Amino acid sequence: MNCKKTKQIRLTILDQNYIRNDWNYDFDGPGFDGFFAALSADMQKMGIGLELLRNRDVAIPINSYADLLNVVKISSPDDGHNNHCIGHIIGKSPNLDIQEDIRLAVRRIAFAPETVAPSNEFRKVCHNCGCGC
Repeated sequence: MNCKKTKQIRLTILDQNYIRNDWNYDFDGPGFDGFFAALSADMQKMGIGLELLRNRDVAIPINSYADLLNVVKISSPDDGHNNHCIGHIIGKSPNLDIQEDIRLAVRRIAFAPETVAPSNEFRKVCHNCGCGC
């Protein structure tokens, strides 16, 4: 019998304050819900459990795509990673596609956590979201 522990990864969605109409994404709608369900099912097949939390107490003003990346925080306590924004994990977004970028970040944290700089690493890869990167 295989008793391998499932690795847990948590996505936390912060509230958003949209300043511009061109960088808008509905994290509460059926599009995101379907995306998260499919991503969660795919990751579960590989022994990774995904948890989704919403933090309505913190609102990120969205004035650019970089700000949109700051809305999603990813944690993997088993790997020592807590509340990294997507930009910290993947760097520059290749296609400005939030679902693709979330998928990339989750997979990097799941399968290559050593490639993600610790939060105390002195570099700036995101847009002043307060994550510590």
